[in-house]
Amino acid sequence: MSLHVFLYGGRVSATLAPTPVPSPARSAPRRRTRVLALPEARWALASLVAFLLGLALDLTGAPSWVYGPLYAVAYVTGGWEPALEGLRALREKTLDVDLLMIVAALGAAAIGQVLDGALLIVIFATSGALEALATARTADSVRGLLDLAPTTATRLTDDGEETVPTAELAVGDVLLIRPGERIGADGTVLDGTSEADQATITGESLPADKRPGDEVFAGTLNGTGALRVRVDRDPADSVIARIVSLVEEASRTKAPTQLFIEKVEQRYSVGVVVATLAVFGIPLAFGENLTDALLRAMTFMIVASPCAVVLATMPPLLSAIANAGRHGVLVKSAVAMERLGEIDTTALDKTGTLTEGEPEVTAVRPLPDAGLDEDALLALAAAAEHPSEHPLARAVVAGARARGLRIAPAQDFTAMPGRGVTALVDGRTVTVGRVTDSGGRPDIVSAGTEGGGTTVLVTIEGTPVGTLTLTDRLRVDAAAAAASLTRLTGTAPVLLTGDTAPAAARVAAATGITDIRAELLPEDKVNAVRDIQNAGRNVLFVGDGVNDAPALAAAHSGIAMGRAGSDLALETADAVIVRDELVTVPAVVRLSRRARRLVVQNLVVAGTFITGLVLWDLIGHLPLPLGVAGHEGSTVLVGLNGLRLLRESAWRSGQAQDTAG
Repeated sequence: MSLHVFLYGGRVSATLAPTPVPSPARSAPRRRTRVLALPEARWALASLVAFLLGLALDLTGAPSWVYGPLYAVAYVTGGWEPALEGLRALREKTLDVDLLMIVAALGAAAIGQVLDGALLIVIFATSGALEALATARTADSVRGLLDLAPTTATRLTDDGEETVPTAELAVGDVLLIRPGERIGADGTVLDGTSEADQATITGESLPADKRPGDEVFAGTLNGTGALRVRVDRDPADSVIARIVSLVEEASRTKAPTQLFIEKVEQRYSVGVVVATLAVFGIPLAFGENLTDALLRAMTFMIVASPCAVVLATMPPLLSAIANAGRHGVLVKSAVAMERLGEIDTTALDKTGTLTEGEPEVTAVRPLPDAGLDEDALLALAAAAEHPSEHPLARAVVAGARARGLRIAPAQDFTAMPGRGVTALVDGRTVTVGRVTDSGGRPDIVSAGTEGGGTTVLVTIEGTPVGTLTLTDRLRVDAAAAAASLTRLTGTAPVLLTGDTAPAAARVAAATGITDIRAELLPEDKVNAVRDIQNAGRNVLFVGDGVNDAPALAAAHSGIAMGRAGSDLALETADAVIVRDELVTVPAVVRLSRRARRLVVQNLVVAGTFITGLVLWDLIGHLPLPLGVAGHEGSTVLVGLNGLRLLRESAWRSGQAQDTAG
């Protein structure tokens, strides 16, 4: 089972590629630690291969001198590192469960249970490889985020221009930002007009117009105009740098749970070692012969070893991971799967999560005195916008094509950064620009404030002829997912977005969400998540952008949209929705809750078997074959019980419960 998840971990990097042509500002440069570049992974793979080969030969009746060395290789390759770490811990006067597992495996081998010990070694080696891989991938993604900011910038001085490293910029420096360049520092526009794709910071689905006095952020992408920007923050204090800090800080807040687990493991390990020595030493002191005392102690070591406890937890969670993976949800670890079942509140990002993250034409309004119908107005606008690469222009052209309209060729095309475009279409000058350029006509101005979308004005020879409204398209399953999450948790989701309040209100109204928090920067989203959790709730946050990464890390659990999600969001989240189907979120939470129930069942079964066998060995005389049979029987039983979640019916059952409410 661990190998299955290990392979799924390898598939994450191959499956979760962004869309073919992602915006440069939307995601960090992709850094990937190769799985087999990690020594832990290489040793775990070697141990597994040796174990499987030995098991195959053992089951086919080969002599022990053939498969025995293979089991020995599995012991050495998978066990030398935890054994070494355990010995180092002993030098620091601590005892961890890794060393106990090595001792238990060697004890099993000493009394002829070589297969049992080898399996235990393989499980622990694979778990260590998974932990190392997760740590390396997270570090890579954080370093990749820092690469969003350019390494150099053009600084303006009294003597002209000079190229300097962005790390050397100081507050008060003036930068020249050319079209298509990334902005090197947080600052204020002094001169020029343009638009900036700042989805990495605010999550806005559309580029924001930039004029003198507007704020710009490091790492965002400048559009078609040139800007002069005054540096307002030291590069080390930029918003993008603070995002990295927030991710690291939020990740560290999960450490106390891990410390608690380690304390439990240490106490258990110490207890088993002390009890084993006592089981061996006390009868020996009272005259029992050495062979019988050693046999009783080794039997105790076998029946007290936590193999059944290990399998009590892992098979249900790993089976749930595998089942979720078949349905487009990649859960990164057993811990993440378990935490998903604990959530009782959901918080959702808007752009790229509840919406597609791409604008579309939702309203075409010809003015009554223009003499044009909707199709004619849209065709004119599409013809003028056709040469442009602006996202709004692409949406207008796509809208015209969706209606089957003819797009006439444009001449004398001119892009006006921050204002729109102008072109000659069929001998007339057509402009598509801001509604504020309408000369104050109230009917046009009111159209530009409706619905939470972006409204543009179309003019012919300077005379307004109509408006187009573009909005971010809502996902088809957004309302159903929000309703399912409400039934699942008992509370409606919270909407957390960096977009404007009208845009947020439009999406909230369409999905039945009433708690709306708009125009949030990344730290605001983190604070919102923490406020909810401080009220005693376990929050599941669902997002997709770099700006969502701190909130994903701060939340009790985080799920990222995988199709166009940023690298950092994918690495920070506990789970990734590969096909961007929001309805899988409540389904995977229900699957997690079922896995948690099976874990409790298995722990009861494992604890009952271990307690009964240990008491039998201590009070009476437990024959070694019966002890091994009881130990192995409980291990197989809890393992098979956990594997029930591999069945297709386990996923369908969760969906059926969700539909029924």
